[in-house]
Amino acid sequence: MLRRCAPRNDNAMKISALDLKKQITPIRQEIDLAIKEVIDNTSFVLGGGVAKFEQHVVEYSGAKYAVGVSNGTDAISLALLALGIEPGDGVICPAFTYYATAGAVSAVGARPVFADIDCDTYNISLKSIEKILSRKNKIKAIIPVHLYGQCADMGGILKLAARFKLKVIEDAAQAFGAEYLPARPAGGPAGRQGKGKKAGTLGDCGTVSFYPGKNIGAFGDAGLILTNNKVLADKLKILRNQGNENKYYHLVLGRNNRLDTIQAVVLDVKLKYLDGWNKKRQEVAQYYNRNLAGLPLKAPLVPDYTTHIYHQYVLRSNGSNKLFLDYLQGKGIDSRVFYPVPLHLQKCFKYLGYKIGDFPEAERAAKQIFTLPIYPELTGEEKDYIIRSLKEFMGS
Repeated sequence: MLRRCAPRNDNAMKISALDLKKQITPIRQEIDLAIKEVIDNTSFVLGGGVAKFEQHVVEYSGAKYAVGVSNGTDAISLALLALGIEPGDGVICPAFTYYATAGAVSAVGARPVFADIDCDTYNISLKSIEKILSRKNKIKAIIPVHLYGQCADMGGILKLAARFKLKVIEDAAQAFGAEYLPARPAGGPAGRQGKGKKAGTLGDCGTVSFYPGKNIGAFGDAGLILTNNKVLADKLKILRNQGNENKYYHLVLGRNNRLDTIQAVVLDVKLKYLDGWNKKRQEVAQYYNRNLAGLPLKAPLVPDYTTHIYHQYVLRSNGSNKLFLDYLQGKGIDSRVFYPVPLHLQKCFKYLGYKIGDFPEAERAAKQIFTLPIYPELTGEEKDYIIRSLKEFMGS
């Protein structure tokens, strides 16, 4: 039987959702030196450190071009503009994700068209996309979000995009470093084999957020756009920089969405460690999976077409997540809901005319999922305390 709340205990262990101090401390000297170089040369906006970081991202991701921008939300808006999305155009995106995805669509005058999610992966549902496209309501693009750290079903999405002539912008804010894996050959062994393509490199553009809480985060706001199209890359560089290629000569109505050099050099240092950090997140997730097996909770499902880098470790209950949140937080464990209100029910999107019941999977997920802390520096003692607390709550 579930207990409604944890007894308050001032001596309870305190475990945050993320501990950036633990991440930064071992690499602090490298970061300090990188920042000092920027200060010494005073090239603070789109300096040489930005171009260097962009080149390293190209080498890391396999994309042909990388364009550093001010943040992940602006990355989506700029990608929409560069791809020719106009006011009034419909852009499909999931109802269950962070505000920024749909907010960026609205920011350029386009119309967010929400789709439901898959009940197992929480990523956008192909069936829901097909239902929307069958109505033929001026849809021009789709933004699949690689939620929580694993890729959406890009094979199916790209097929639909080709069929209906849609632009595809991958929102890889939570999945930078995850891979979409190639399908196994007919008659081959079970599962997918070989090296995949990095999230953000399969569509027309891929957008990345480097908000400090991401698997690789800046010391403030920062973002990036990936593309394999040189014309798009050149257009994005102009759009991010007030519409000019050469100072004072403005070719288009651009935006002030440039990447600060200090953020770029911090990210450049961190990029070298990203795969190692992601591997440790995967190890923490596997530890949770093993030790929570048998509990009436739904652990993260990872389809064979993607790797998972566990930006969030999400569990699902059969009932309300509020009981779990109250108990775990009472035990000092920073458990959260990503996201408690689906986008179609947010007040800011009321003008779109959606109502309760339109996207049942998104609405159910919002009421049932909750997270456990997951980051590379979690200790064995902390992991065991989290597992023990959850088992105690469920009466094991």
